[in-house]
Amino acid sequence: MKLSVIIPTLNEDKRLPGLLNFLAGKGLEIIVADGGSGDGTAAIARSFTPLVVISPPGRGIQMARGARLATGDVLLFLHADTLLPGAFKAIIERALSRQGAVFGAFRLDIRPISPALRLIRLGANLRTRLFSLPYGDQAVFVRRSVYEKLGGFAEIPIMEDVELALRLKKAGRFVMAEGSAVTSARRFEKEGALMAWLRNQNLLWRYLLGTPPENLLPRYRPVR
Repeated sequence: MKLSVIIPTLNEDKRLPGLLNFLAGKGLEIIVADGGSGDGTAAIARSFTPLVVISPPGRGIQMARGARLATGDVLLFLHADTLLPGAFKAIIERALSRQGAVFGAFRLDIRPISPALRLIRLGANLRTRLFSLPYGDQAVFVRRSVYEKLGGFAEIPIMEDVELALRLKKAGRFVMAEGSAVTSARRFEKEGALMAWLRNQNLLWRYLLGTPPENLLPRYRPVR
């Protein structure tokens, strides 16, 4: 299995070197899709891989553009503030070997953890198992043939992960991979875990009920 890793970035010069060092030497195709960072992110990326694409900011746009460069059998979309188990490549290969599997994700973990974040983690993992709706910080992976057949990520400003998952569910089976994707708690820290969770639930349900992503964007506060 050839694995292409697509990393969307925006002002990630503090976190990107550690992630790229972790990925180096594992036989991966590494693609960094930068959203026009004002720091040294793009230069750091180019020191590790020739596959760097610059696009307008927005993870949906960035990941869509990055995926166009991919040549792997499987695409892994990995946020710069997310860490995976050391054997993640073998874990993904095992997950996709299951009958009918076309896409999957890891269990969510959050660090540093708190009692409120434990509840959020529990809810996110239950949602993923029950409804096959992982969020992007769970390191979503997908067969490239299926991804391309469905047209890939929609270039929308928010909810790109949910929108893609809803289409992938119709194409085949979702699998939860062994192990966890450990993501940073930074997006919860500024406004507090409870307020961030309430806002995210509000955005999700409004989207599922038909609100256009462009109308949701003013309520979304990306953290960098």
